[in-house]
Amino acid sequence: MGNIGEEYAGTRHNIGFNIADALNSSLNGTFASDRYASISRLKYRGHVLIVVKPSTYMNLSGKAVRYWMQKEDVPVENILVLVDELALPLGTLRMNPKGSDGGHNGLIDIIEKLHRNDFPRIRFGIGNDFAKGFQVEFVLSRWTKSEEAIIIPKINKAVDMIKSFVVAGLERTMTQYNE
Repeated sequence: MGNIGEEYAGTRHNIGFNIADALNSSLNGTFASDRYASISRLKYRGHVLIVVKPSTYMNLSGKAVRYWMQKEDVPVENILVLVDELALPLGTLRMNPKGSDGGHNGLIDIIEKLHRNDFPRIRFGIGNDFAKGFQVEFVLSRWTKSEEAIIIPKINKAVDMIKSFVVAGLERTMTQYNE
C-alpha cells in the first residue's frame, strides 16, 4: 500500500510501494497504469506475480485489492499486502497470515471490502518516534538519512520474503524471516 503522487514519494507511509518497486526492479518488470492501480506482471520460478500499487490512495486500498483479486481470480491466501506498521520498531519485518487492522486506515478498507481479515501481509516497522497528536505528520514525513541506512537493506529483505512466499509458502517464509 501507499499513496500516489510525488508529494508522498519517500515517505514512511509509502514503504509498501518502495518494496513493490524493489521487487519489480529485481525481476526486470515494468509498471503500467490500469484500473485503480499501476500493475506489473512478473515471473518468478514458474509463478506469475501481479504487483498492484493502488492509485486509490491508502485509505481506499480495498477497492483496488478487491478489483484485481476478482479480475485475476486470485484466492485470498495468494495475496500479500505490504503495509507500514507504527507498532513495530523501525525496520522490523513481520509476515502474518491474518490480523486486525491495528487502526491502519488502508487495512481497515481492505478488510471492509473483502469482508475478511485472513489475508497474508508483511508489516514493515516504521517506528513511532512522534509526539502525541502528530501521527499523520510522522507517517507522511520522509525518512532521515540515518533511517534510510536501516530501511534500504530491510526493503531488500522484504523482497526476499515475497519471493519465498511465492515458492515456499506462508508458514516456511514466516519461520525463516520473521524478526
